[in-house]
Amino acid sequence: MNMPSKIFLRLAAAIILLNNVHVPAQSTSAEQPVTVQPVTVQPVTIHVDLDKTIGPYTPIYSWFGYDESNYTTMPNGVKLLKELHDLSPVPVYIRAHHLLTSGNGVAELKWSSTNVYTEDASGKPVYDFKILDGIFDEYKKAGVRPMVELGFMPSDLATGKEPYQVHYPGRTTSGSVQSPPKDYDKWRELIRTVTAHLVDRYGKDTVLQWYFEVWNEPNIDYWHATPEEYWKLYDYSVAGVRAALPGAKVGGPASTGPGGEGAYKFLDTFLTHVSKDKSAATGKQVPLDFISFHAKGQPRINEGHVRMGLDKEMIDVDRGFEIVVRYPQFRKLPIILSEADPEGCAACSSKVNPANNYRNGTLYPAYTAAAYKGLFELEQRHSVNLISMLSWSFEFEDKDYFEGFRSLATNGIDKPILNFFRMSALMHGDRVSTTSTGQVSLDSILASGVRTTPDIDALATRDTSEAAVMLWNYHDVDEPAAASPTTVTISGLPANAQRVLVIHYRIDDTHSNAYTVWKAMGSPQHPTGEQYAELKSKDGLQLLTSPVWMDVADGSITVTTQMPRQSISLLQVKW
Repeated sequence: MNMPSKIFLRLAAAIILLNNVHVPAQSTSAEQPVTVQPVTVQPVTIHVDLDKTIGPYTPIYSWFGYDESNYTTMPNGVKLLKELHDLSPVPVYIRAHHLLTSGNGVAELKWSSTNVYTEDASGKPVYDFKILDGIFDEYKKAGVRPMVELGFMPSDLATGKEPYQVHYPGRTTSGSVQSPPKDYDKWRELIRTVTAHLVDRYGKDTVLQWYFEVWNEPNIDYWHATPEEYWKLYDYSVAGVRAALPGAKVGGPASTGPGGEGAYKFLDTFLTHVSKDKSAATGKQVPLDFISFHAKGQPRINEGHVRMGLDKEMIDVDRGFEIVVRYPQFRKLPIILSEADPEGCAACSSKVNPANNYRNGTLYPAYTAAAYKGLFELEQRHSVNLISMLSWSFEFEDKDYFEGFRSLATNGIDKPILNFFRMSALMHGDRVSTTSTGQVSLDSILASGVRTTPDIDALATRDTSEAAVMLWNYHDVDEPAAASPTTVTISGLPANAQRVLVIHYRIDDTHSNAYTVWKAMGSPQHPTGEQYAELKSKDGLQLLTSPVWMDVADGSITVTTQMPRQSISLLQVKW
């Protein structure tokens, strides 16, 4: 190609970009001419009606969990716990695996231990609470509340011929740590003793605020026995907790997503057991104070791009709620999604699965925003009582920066996903009606996810003297796209509110995003003190613009903005 032709193409490309159209890469073949495909960006109009209440804003965001309970006491774990407490005006709950596992208290990927229970040569139980107390003391210092997961099996109680621990990247659920107890009476006494110790150390009134969940995902190889053996484990566990603390909140079964047929049947038959059978431990009615199960999406690399699976997570929740409503006596019980995430393995970094690099940037929080509204809609559709969307994400100590773990922070640097939870915590009061010309409906998401047009939508709340509107531009496929011009009209403002203060927070490539700053530095694995300070200055929730006072006309204001793909905004309106 001669020089004038090159100059012409460059000028043409510049004009095309200014007009929001996309030029495919030039072909290297002379027989294939360059084609220009226009990209149509439809403006989106969102209306928020503060006068139309649709339900309470339950703080389902304030729950977090992780495999490696020993990270709780490590420097960045301690730091993050305090951040989680500080971001929320309501109690934050923490769930962790391996609270009863035998070992030396040193964390590995997908493994931790407390060594709380051993037996002497005669088979008599010996209790050592040092490591467990260290974990729960950090919860107390941070001001968060434990969701006490009763698992896994101490070595001296375990059955089975497998090695006790299988190290990652081996199948960590294949060890006898996941086996039933050799003696259910000893297991019940273990649970009673641990609960009594927690009551003695932290106080009855405090522990009555906690939740006790029996095991984790017993419908897969986290449990090396039949469902009926799990029912027995549940009965004996609950009997042990209640023997030490009669009013304790107990529940389960923490099974995997009911979108799968096996998991669907497991949750259903567990509720049948609780509703119809007598406790194997007491011969009395089986207690159940909350129902827990998990919900997961399924990211994949498709044609070179990450493609999320929001439909899968929503189907898990939809089918789980469907089961619950078949049991009228349980329909109003709290439902805890004790893991609700875009996929399953938090400890599988992007080095293991390249698709997991989505966890570093804005796709993760944008996905979570879309899922967040979907959960409220599903709760309302089924008339159930959802209280938790627990994010199975915490931090991984002494790993590479932005290695692609499902975590809230990396080496003490907060990731964009944590800022989604900060946004969620700024919303309170009642949920109010929103409509959007860019919305992908819940039924469409259940049927096929967000695979064609993006989901540009909103969730809004109103309280006594303020409102909040969360906006997002989400698509399952992570590929470049033009920003969408978005107009938000908020009506129903009080008659005495003549001027309101509007505060606009944003998560995108250049706001509330330490990841893009780190990449611009050259992705240093040993950042200098100056670089680390710059990362910290950009890792929190940031404003898009300075706060502004706006005049109210006929009870309404209108805000216009550009919503980039995979971005989230929060508009706070105060009067």
